[in-house]
Amino acid sequence: MDKYDCLKLENQLCFPLYVCAKEVVRQYKPFLDEIDLTYTQYITMMVMWEQKEISVKGLGDYLFLDSGTLTPVLKTLEKKGYVERTRSKEDERSLIVSLTKEGEALKEKAVTVPAKVAKCVSLSPEDAGELYRILHTIMDASKVSFDNK
Repeated sequence: MDKYDCLKLENQLCFPLYVCAKEVVRQYKPFLDEIDLTYTQYITMMVMWEQKEISVKGLGDYLFLDSGTLTPVLKTLEKKGYVERTRSKEDERSLIVSLTKEGEALKEKAVTVPAKVAKCVSLSPEDAGELYRILHTIMDASKVSFDNK
């Protein structure tokens, strides 16, 4: 084995992960265009539909996004009327994001998106479950190392 084999693209785990992530997100685009959301806005709304109200820090932790990335997304979602941002009454430094009625109503339009995307990604339910498990193992390990920095 050549010492430079580790630098071959074909030997990298990160490359197929990168390509697959990019391609799966690309599959979402036409469906998200129908409801006027970007992918990052969509995953943000998914958390909001589940949580209803969350701190910006908590939302960032949930999505693995920093506030510099999240702030413009939240500003746009607020302009669209889907969320509201307010200062916490308990801690003025903390910004709280709340789902609006319009944001909750958007959930009905978005409910078909996962099934539409699933049709574009040819994985058996068993393979999808295994991939989900593996990716979450990597995410969990990343979260621990990220938290310890």
